[in-house]
Amino acid sequence: MRRVTGLAARTISSSVAIHPGLAQTAAMMTTIPSSEPPSPRFGGLPTPSFAGGFAGIVFFSAAAASSLGQEVHAKEMAHKFNPKEVVLYQYEACPFCNKVKAFLDYNKIPYKIVEVNPLFKKEIKWSDYKKVPILTVDGEQLVDSSVIIDSLYQRMHPGISKSEDDEETKWRKWVDNHLVHILSPNIYRSTSEALESFDYITTHGNFGFTERLVAKYAGATAMYFVSKKLKKKYNITDERAALYDAAETWVDGLNGRPFLGGSKPNLADLAVFGVLRPIRYLRSGKDMVDNTRIGEWYSRMENTVGEPSRIKE
Repeated sequence: MRRVTGLAARTISSSVAIHPGLAQTAAMMTTIPSSEPPSPRFGGLPTPSFAGGFAGIVFFSAAAASSLGQEVHAKEMAHKFNPKEVVLYQYEACPFCNKVKAFLDYNKIPYKIVEVNPLFKKEIKWSDYKKVPILTVDGEQLVDSSVIIDSLYQRMHPGISKSEDDEETKWRKWVDNHLVHILSPNIYRSTSEALESFDYITTHGNFGFTERLVAKYAGATAMYFVSKKLKKKYNITDERAALYDAAETWVDGLNGRPFLGGSKPNLADLAVFGVLRPIRYLRSGKDMVDNTRIGEWYSRMENTVGEPSRIKE
């Protein structure tokens, strides 16, 4: 790690000449506490802002049956919500962006992606809102992942209202107020895990060559130390134990059902799945699946959500 730390120190000092806020921006982009501001929906509690991310590998065995179910589900939704253009402004590694994408993918809503450069954010200069995700639906701007999902859901199901006290809503709050706070201490737990996370972030994010180099080493080093402060802030003694406990808590909540929604996922299922996407194929996510019972549910979700409905340009 001496060699990496030395390189990080040199890149941190050189980053000032490249961009004054580079190290800070890299840190803000990649920890899981907040690309989103405090939301009134959750009592003004701050929502997480850092990121790291990976799409899954589908391996559930009932692929043919699920594919048919997805087609039927998509047809049911099509006549209720059929926008001409949906555009998601995102960081590829952002857990909140992945949460929105899980909803869009599951409901087979075609969408375009605009990858935002986290340093200059020129892609969202048109908006007064300077965080991600931002979703535009036929030109209308929606912000805050949970608010975006609620808005889309209401357009698809105009006659259905959600209670703040129902099971689904309580679990969605658990995702935003508890689960997300456990992720950063896990993906940046060690220097090697921090580098693993930043390797993906810088490879898939909208970075220039120099930005990518600086962000990978300087960002990984910075976030390793930030993660220790997050552990203290959220009273986490053992980050892996906390992650395993959260996974087991979710499985217990399923109470033997395939999904929290019963025979098909509900908004809470999609929220948990979306937030866990960034870590599933990192070391922390692999450990989580190997040491808890969440793997079967996650596999069902991967298969049920299916292929991305993103429109590739």
